[in-house]
This record gives sequence, structure tokens and C-alpha cells, in this order.
Amino acid sequence: MAQFSDIAPLLAEQAIELPSWAFGNSGTRFRVFGTPGTPRTPQEKIADAAQVHKFTGLAPKVALHIPWDKVDDYAALGAYANEQGVSLGTINSNTFQDDAYKLGSVTHSDPRIRQKAIDHHFECIDIMHKTGSKDLKIWLADGTNYPGQGDMRARQDRLSDSLQQIYARLGTEQRLVLEYKFFEPAFYHTDVPDWGTSYAQVAALGERAMVCLDTGHHAPGTNIEFIVMQLLRLGKLGAFDFNSRFYADDDLIVGAADPFQLFRILFEVVRGGGYGTDSGVAFMLDQCHNIEEKIPGQIRSVLNVQEMTARALLVDTDALGAAQSAGDVLGANSILMDAFYTDVRAPLAEWRESRGLPADPMAAFTASGYRERISEERVGGAQASWGA
Repeated sequence: MAQFSDIAPLLAEQAIELPSWAFGNSGTRFRVFGTPGTPRTPQEKIADAAQVHKFTGLAPKVALHIPWDKVDDYAALGAYANEQGVSLGTINSNTFQDDAYKLGSVTHSDPRIRQKAIDHHFECIDIMHKTGSKDLKIWLADGTNYPGQGDMRARQDRLSDSLQQIYARLGTEQRLVLEYKFFEPAFYHTDVPDWGTSYAQVAALGERAMVCLDTGHHAPGTNIEFIVMQLLRLGKLGAFDFNSRFYADDDLIVGAADPFQLFRILFEVVRGGGYGTDSGVAFMLDQCHNIEEKIPGQIRSVLNVQEMTARALLVDTDALGAAQSAGDVLGANSILMDAFYTDVRAPLAEWRESRGLPADPMAAFTASGYRERISEERVGGAQASWGA
């Protein structure tokens, strides 16, 4: 097995983009819970996200959600982010909260509503030009609840046409990243339910159209690392939305439900060339902190990804390949499990200190007084939440 000193330079390449919406109030479909100090503006979300990067060194970018993070001056917003020590990242579109989209957005049978959705993505691309963002990430709630409600084939055709128009508007250095989700809010069928549908749609668009894999968007028992492998093999894995689930799209802290699954996913990422500054695979969190504090929740999340990445990098791939070639079933499994069971927390703490970061980011944030300060300062106004 590799030594920690061997993988330290690779760990320095890790960057995990934070979602601005993770810092707003969240909850269940029954209740959204407020907390003292919750951001009221995109600037305050960015300031909170910057705290995660300050204490972990892992989160240099903040993804925006439009229209939730809409501002009049994106150059000023980018400058503010830079002052906080971070930059603006992926732009996420939103076609799931407008009354017009009740029966679909880019797949709607009414051409006027489809154009409204397409125009929203054009607006997002315009924002990308102003922020320097490279990725436009699209998640669609489009689908149906009942057999016969819609023509599934025609909806795929309309989806293809809409995506072609959006893709054609991108700059030469920008990408379209299409997410998938097998159910919710549509329950009979979703227009982009799985990686295969996403792949089929983006493959028809061109080389700058990719698939986004949300780790919570799969049926129970799905072998997600197989999907990771296949998309890397096909050159179409563009981004991750990391979170964790017990039952469905729970959007919990990544690695909370199944840390071994996170390890297996990251091993395939490393194995398939999807890790590192030149890989083209963007790591991002997509989480909602319903009852836990938001900044500590994001700190815990990026540390979980870092820890499982370190374990994945420790796998002795030469020995693993030899065992696989020899048909040594248990030997190959043991090599993988040896890396998974390696406790890397102490070496990671020492490595952070060597880079001028706190050994324990969570404790350092707690001691900083930031939580108490924003609770006192952010009084009045409307706290950011779903739809804001």
C-alpha cells in the first residue's frame, strides 16, 4: 500500500465547489427551519462559504443558483467573492419553481413555455460571461405523474431541441452539464431519469456537453461506482454533486450514510483519471442542512470527501491489478479493503498544519466566533431559503 507521504502532493490538487443554497434555510416538505445568522443575500452566502475554505483549504469556489442568487452587478459580486478568498463557480439554472413549468419546462408541449425556459438558460449563460463561470448545470423537474399524461417520446424530442439551442449559445470555453434524477417531483416518469438518458442527450450535443452525477439520485442498491467508471470510460463525466442518502434524494452530508460507497466512488474516479486539476471533472456538494448548522455541515462534508480521497489514493493499484489478473478473488478484495480501513485522520491533520491550516477545521471554526458574530449582525430582512 502507498504511504501517506506519496499521496500528499495529489491531495493538494483537490478542490470542492460549494453550493450557495447550502447556506440558506432548508427543511422537509413539511417545514423549512430558520436559524440565527442565516444569510439574507448572495453576498452573505459567499461570506459563509468562504469560512469553509478558510479552515479547510478545500473549497475555493462557490456555485450560484439563478434566480436565487440574482444580483444587479455580477462583476461586483465576483470581486466581493475574491475579497473573501473564493471565486464564483458553476451557474445552476432553475426551471422548477415557476407556475408556468407545472407540466414541464424545456419539454413542455407549449412552445411559448419552452421558449421561456430556453431564455432562462440564455440568461444564465449571460451571467456566466460576467462571472467567468465555465459550467452551466441543468437539473430538470420535467416529467409526468400518470400513464398517458404526456407523450414520452415527443418530450425527449423537445428536450433534445431545447438543449441544442442552449448548447449553441455557450462560449467556446463553457460546458453544459446535464444532471439526472430518477424520480421526484415527477413520479410516473422523469424526462432525464438516469445516466443513460443524460448521456444520450449530451452525446448528441457535442464534446462540451457532459453528465452530472448526483450521488443521491439513484434507486436503492444502484452500483454508483459502475456508473462513474462508465462515464469516465466514455469521456462524459463532467461533474459530481456529492451528498448522501438513506432512502431517496435526502441531500445529507456526503459519506454520512455509506462512507464505503464514497470510498468506492472515489477509487473509480482516481482509477479512471477523473481526479486532479487537469481531469475536467468538477467536484461539487449539493446538500441541504435541515437541522444541523450549515457552515459546520459543509466543513464536515468536504473533510469527508478529502478523507475518502486519501484512502482511495492509498490503494496499491499494482498489487490490485496483479491479484485481479491472477484470479485471486479474496486477495484483490483485501487490497482494496486495506486502504479503506486505513485511518488517515492524524496524517491529514499534520498535513493541514504543514500548509498553514488548522489541524481540526471544525474546532477552529467553532473557536473563531464567526457563528456568534453573524447571529448578532444578521438581524432583520428575509433569510435565504428555498426559492430565495
